Formats: sequence, C-alpha cells, structure tokens
Amino acid sequence: MSFFDEADEPPRAESRTPPRSGSRGTPRRRRPSGTGGRRPPGGEQSIQVRRAVAAGALVIVILLIALGVHSCQASATENALKDYSNSVASLVGQSDTNGGSLFKTLSSTGGSGNATSVYNEVASALTTAKKILANAKGTSVPDQVKSANQSLLTALQMRVDGISAIAANIEPALGTSASRDAITAIAAAMARFYASDVLYKDYAVPDLVGALHADGIGVGGTNGQTIDGGQFLPSIAWLNPSDVASALQVSVTGLAPTKIAPGLHGHKLNSVSVDGTTLQTGSTNTIPARPAPTFTLNFTNSGTNTETNVTCEVSVTGTGVTGQAVVAQTTAGETTTCNVTLKSAPPTGTYTVKATIEKVPGEKNLANNSLSFPVTFQ
Repeated sequence: MSFFDEADEPPRAESRTPPRSGSRGTPRRRRPSGTGGRRPPGGEQSIQVRRAVAAGALVIVILLIALGVHSCQASATENALKDYSNSVASLVGQSDTNGGSLFKTLSSTGGSGNATSVYNEVASALTTAKKILANAKGTSVPDQVKSANQSLLTALQMRVDGISAIAANIEPALGTSASRDAITAIAAAMARFYASDVLYKDYAVPDLVGALHADGIGVGGTNGQTIDGGQFLPSIAWLNPSDVASALQVSVTGLAPTKIAPGLHGHKLNSVSVDGTTLQTGSTNTIPARPAPTFTLNFTNSGTNTETNVTCEVSVTGTGVTGQAVVAQTTAGETTTCNVTLKSAPPTGTYTVKATIEKVPGEKNLANNSLSFPVTFQ
C-alpha cells in the first residue's frame, strides 16, 4: 500500500457559526400560531372600561354646564321680576304722594281769590305726574308682567289726564263768579282718578303678584316683595260736583255746595273679627287665606250727626290686597257693623292687616278710625 493510501475516515459534521446580527439571510422568527395579531382579552376590556369612564365624565360635565346655565337663567329671571316689582312700588308710592299733595291743595284753597296760586300748585303736581309716567315707560319689563305693566301705564296716564283737566279748570272754578261747568269738569277728572285706582288694584296688582308667585317669589311679610296700595283718590265724595264745590269753598249758581251740619262728625272703630273671632292687636292672629276672608268691622258713630255713605276698608299691608264696603247711613251714638271681603285671597305668611273707617265730611279727629293687627294667613 502506498504511503498515501490511507484508510477512508467518516465525514465530519460541518460546523456552523451563528450569523452576526443584522446580516442578510437571517431567518425571521415566527409568531406563535393561533393569536392572529390581536391584543390579549384583558387589554381590550381595559380599553372599553376607560372609554366608558370618559363617556360618563363627559355626560356629567354636560349636565353640570346645563344646570349652571339653567340656574343662571332662573336667577336672572327672578332678579328681573324683583327689580320690576321694586320699580312699581317706588313709582306708585311717588304717585300716591303726589296725589296727597294735590288733594291737600284742593282742600285748602280758601275759596275765590287764590286761583293763581292754586293753579301753580296743580301745575306742579301735573309736572310730577308726567315725570312718574315717563319713568314708568322707561322701566325694563319682563315678559311675565307685560299685562300688569300695561294696566299700570294706563292708570298713571289716567292720573296725568285727570290732573291736566283740573289744571285747565281750577281758575274758572275759583273765579269771582265760579263756573259750574268748571266744577263739573273737575268732578269728572276725579272719576279718572277713581278708575286709575280700580285699574291698578284690581288688574295690575293681581297680575304682578301672580307672576311673582309663579316664579316662587314671596310677596309682603318680612322677606317678600312690597306691593304699594296705590290709593290716589282719597274719597268718592270728590266724584260729586256739589262736594267738589264744597271742598273748594265756592258757591255756584244752581249747584249748592254740600252743607255740613254743625256739631261733631266721625266714627270710632271698636273691633274687627273674622268668622266670629275677634282679632287681637297685641298677638298674632291666624286666618285661612282661602277663600278670601271677610272682616267684620264694628264701629260707632261718635259724632252728633247722622252720616251717609260711610266707607269701610281693609288692606293687607305690602301686598296690594284690599277690600271695601259702604254703609248707607249711621246714626249718632249708635254702633253698627260692615262686612268687608278682600278682593282676592292674600298670600300665605304673616302680615299687618289694617282696618279703617274712612273720613266723613266735617270729621276732624281721625285717631280712632283705624286698627292694625298682625295676621298669619295659612
């Protein structure tokens, strides 16, 4: 055998060196079968929970915003109604004061010879009435009280027109030869004042109070809105031309002034009761608010003369709720009663109720004409 002739050896396994990272031809690892590239079930559930929480938080934010907007709107409405109510109380109070000054002037003319000075006073009252009406027209009016405001404006316009008619006729009425036509025209002007009181009390006030109650705003009492009574005409006697002539202290041919009998005139209010229970001035009285209560006024003719057309009035202070009744005749020294039913049911709460026997011609002492009571309406 030749030296080179060696026995065949078995072939050795070819060693493989792992390829370096990043070299071409590196086989990719296969993902475990069965996953399909989806997230694990726990991850999907977590995402859904987070989305639900985010949606809930968004709903809460929207609700809070809506509630905030609604609260702001409700507050704005309430404030607007309160501001309007306060404006009305101020305007009507000014008008009442102006009326008081006017009738004080007319009741103290001194008769003929003072026509010019009386005219100047009436003209001043007219200027004031026009300013009050202008301010009323410039007041911001919420939609809920449009009807009440229209009644208010008409009432204030009637007062302007009435004073204007008086100003146009006061000098002829107070002339050396007093004009019957002028006296009649002044009495007609008084009818406008009476109508303005009715329009305000029976239409404007109920509409205003209804709007305030509908918005949950109280009326009267310690914390409620104050409603002015709005009484401009002091007595229905001014509607009679003879009484007008008497008040102006003039004599007109064919129109004799009402003669006031000599002696004492007037009444004393003794007590007030409701359904047989006498009200007490020193303690709170409880009365049902509905139906509108009837007050029985017990009073005495404390003068020496028979009186006619005696007016009884009851008012719930700060609410504009009133009632009136007329007694045809009272006799000197005798006691009588009158039943006064409020024109509308008063609001619930505690108020001051004032009962009054109105002044009669020739009456000078008014200290005993009224009584006031704390009353809780339920």
